[in-house]
Amino acid sequence: MPLWLIYALLATFFAGLTSVLAKFGISKISSDLGLAIRTSIVFVLVWLNLFAWGGIKGIEQLTSKSLLFLILSGITTSLSWIFYYRAMKLGTVSYVAAIDKGSIVITILLSVALLKEPLTPKLFLGAVFIFIGLIILIW
Repeated sequence: MPLWLIYALLATFFAGLTSVLAKFGISKISSDLGLAIRTSIVFVLVWLNLFAWGGIKGIEQLTSKSLLFLILSGITTSLSWIFYYRAMKLGTVSYVAAIDKGSIVITILLSVALLKEPLTPKLFLGAVFIFIGLIILIW
């Protein structure tokens, strides 16, 4: 099994666990406070991970364009998390998490349009099924 697939499966497992743990965590506090606490932990662990796996080697190859896109990605991640936590506070975590995964469809569309990645029949069909699943959940 390729290493990227192992990482992707681990990410899927931990993302699923994250939502349920967060729902318990914000049950008696505001979603914004819960998100701030969670994000603080993420901040520390990401920096610890960086230094555990070799530090900041390669920083000299960081361009202003790369930095701009990473900053924009950080902003969109923050907005996604803010709205995700607010939705979780008010809604059923299984529905909110499933609808949030609709971002896969947006990712596929943008990766094809902007990154010129190939849209294979399998990828297209998968995106269609995800979209249909979202429609079923929303109605």
